[in-house]
Amino acid sequence: MWQRTKIGNLVDIRRGASPRPIHQYISKSGMPWVKIADATSDTSRYISQTNECIKAEGIKHSVIVNPEDLIISNSATPGLPKIMKIKACIHDGWLVFSNYRGISRDYLYYTFVNIRNRLVNQANGSVFQNLKTDIVKDFEIEVPTLAVQAQIVEVLNKIDEKIEVNVAINNNLQQQVFALYKQMFVDTANDNRHKCRADEFFDISIGKTPPRKEQQWFSDNHTENVVWASISDMGNCGLFIADSSEYLTQEAVGRFNVVVVPDKTVLLSFKLTVGRVAITNGAMTTNEAIAHFKTDNKAINEYLYCYLKLFNYQTMGSTSSIATAVNSKIIKAMPFVVPTDQELANFHSFAAPCFDMVCQNQIENNQLSALRDSILPKLMNGEIDMSDIEI
Repeated sequence: MWQRTKIGNLVDIRRGASPRPIHQYISKSGMPWVKIADATSDTSRYISQTNECIKAEGIKHSVIVNPEDLIISNSATPGLPKIMKIKACIHDGWLVFSNYRGISRDYLYYTFVNIRNRLVNQANGSVFQNLKTDIVKDFEIEVPTLAVQAQIVEVLNKIDEKIEVNVAINNNLQQQVFALYKQMFVDTANDNRHKCRADEFFDISIGKTPPRKEQQWFSDNHTENVVWASISDMGNCGLFIADSSEYLTQEAVGRFNVVVVPDKTVLLSFKLTVGRVAITNGAMTTNEAIAHFKTDNKAINEYLYCYLKLFNYQTMGSTSSIATAVNSKIIKAMPFVVPTDQELANFHSFAAPCFDMVCQNQIENNQLSALRDSILPKLMNGEIDMSDIEI
């Protein structure tokens, strides 16, 4: 039997906090400090444990969470749930949950995944959306018995665990490829390599954006429309990019002469966020902040990917702001070191199978994510009978 109740009846909720002024306490080591920007990644900032803000029982004016604690973001990008892997201080843009009553932590995590859009619709704020504590406390959800919760969580965990395994495999494969790249091309000199402009070796094109005021050229539906990659998409895609958050109509591509990028082409972002690199998995288009390094010699893709990922883009700008200093002319003229044919063959023979496996794992993860997202709401509203599911 499912019970409808407010989240505040099931858990205690408190808001994170940060030492003030925060800049006095930021350090390269100490207690990890989790910001909203760390919602989908690991933190890179710390609060010093050697100054007056530290007390024996914790950090003054801060909230400490432990491994396995559930938190969700309440500002900037509200409603993103995160299960902590480390002990850390959390920014005041987070809410932390404790004292579970009739609901498990993992079931609450998936509940937030499921209801996030509805929560965000209730958020408010003139600059950033803010998810107030009372909104979360008063939000009503349908909750089954703990036994049914455990069954639902087990189904969803199986999918997420497989996704995590694939991500770990992909990270390991890429580390191996970069290690070999460093050994062959960074730590080892070879006078037979030659340097040229990038556009002397590659056909470099730039993406395009149709007039933004004419919304008929854009769509959020992939059906019969064309993938249109952005820098944001490149930040979330992994090594290969196959999809986007926004699409162009077929008519827009033809009307505005938007370049269609071939399959297995290396992309490089060069505006606002410089240096994001991905390889296309399927033909697509991009916006004007992305350069396409096209070549008939696909055996150089793995080398080019590593080269662009490790390139020092600070050497290309004429101002202190690299994000505004780099333009398409500079990208086309950037130096490119061409390895010997034998070097390239040796590197490709190792890296290509690794990249192929990464691509297959990404495809599988996309399919698993789609499966999870499709069954999640049905599981959470009791539409799927758990007695019919074998795990």
